[in-house]
Amino acid sequence: MLIRRAALAALPGLLALARPALAQGTFPDRPLRLVVPFPAGGATDALARVIAQAMAPTLGQPVAVENRAGAAGAIGAEAVARAVPDGHSFLMSTSSTHAVLPAVQPRMPYDAEKDFASIGLVATATNILIASTKLAANNVAELIALAKSRPGTLNFASSGTGTVTHLIGEMFRMRAGIQVEHVPFRGGVQSVPGLVDGSIQFLFDSVVWSLPLIREGRIKGLAVTSSRRSALAPDMPTVAESGLPGFEGDTWFGLSAPGGTPPAALAKLSGALQAALRAPGTAEALARFGAEPAADASSGAFDALIAADKAKWGAVVREAGVKVE
Repeated sequence: MLIRRAALAALPGLLALARPALAQGTFPDRPLRLVVPFPAGGATDALARVIAQAMAPTLGQPVAVENRAGAAGAIGAEAVARAVPDGHSFLMSTSSTHAVLPAVQPRMPYDAEKDFASIGLVATATNILIASTKLAANNVAELIALAKSRPGTLNFASSGTGTVTHLIGEMFRMRAGIQVEHVPFRGGVQSVPGLVDGSIQFLFDSVVWSLPLIREGRIKGLAVTSSRRSALAPDMPTVAESGLPGFEGDTWFGLSAPGGTPPAALAKLSGALQAALRAPGTAEALARFGAEPAADASSGAFDALIAADKAKWGAVVREAGVKVE
C-alpha cells in the first residue's frame, strides 16, 4: 500500500517531466508562424515567404508568414521574443533587428542576444554605392578625391537616421576621411528624384531597386559593399577593392526563435532551413530579390555574424555620434 501511495504521489511530477519530452518528440504538432518585422511587399517579406514555403515539407506543417511592422523592426522582434518558446513561432531577423537597432537605440524592448535563440542564417544581400549622373565621379577613388577637394559641399542620402544604409554611409565617410552631409529619407527609393536632379550626390542602398535604375542610365553604380563581387553585378567592383580594404556593409536575413526554445525544436527548425536552402529553385527565388543563400546556415555561424555586426555598427555609431531621437 505504501509503495502504491508513493507511486501515485510521484505520478504528477513524472507526467510533468514527460510533457516536454513528448512535445519535443512530436514537434511541430501544428502550423508554425514566421513573423516578419517589416511590411508586406518588401524584400524581407518576400524572402520570408520563399523560405517559409520551402521549409514546410521538412517540418510536415505549413508555415504562415505574419507581418508585424513598426519601429524599424523592433515591434515584430519583440512579439517573437515574448512568444511561447515552443518553436512554433519564430522571427525573420535582420541586421536591423539584431545588430543596428541595438547599436543606435539606448533602450530596446528586447535583448538581441538573451531573448532569442538562433536557428540559422538565411541569406545576405549586398548594397550598392550609387551616385547622381551629374556627379563628376565615376568610381570610388574619384568620389573620394572630389569630396576632399570640396569639403562639406557633397551629401549622401539614406533610408533614415540610424538605419543600416545611414551607418554604411557614415562608415564610408570616416574610412575615406571626407566631410559630407547626411540627408535622411523614409526609404532609399524616395531619394531617387534627388539623385536624378543632382541635389543628392550619392548613397548606399539595396541592389534590388538600384540595378534597374543603373541599367536605365538614371543613376550611376560605383561599387558594391560586399566583401566579394556580387553575382548580380559581376562587373561592378567592391568598395574594398576600390581603395578601402576591409570595407563591408551587407544586409543579412536569418531565423531566430524565442530564448528558451527546446534544443530539439531548434534542431528541427535548423534542419528544415538548411534543407530549404538546398531545395531546387530556392537560390533562384532569393536572387530575384537581390539575396544570396547563406554558405553556412548553422546557428553557430549566425551567432558569430550577429556578434561581429553588432560590434561593428556599435563602433560606427559611437565614432560618428549617431543619435536617434
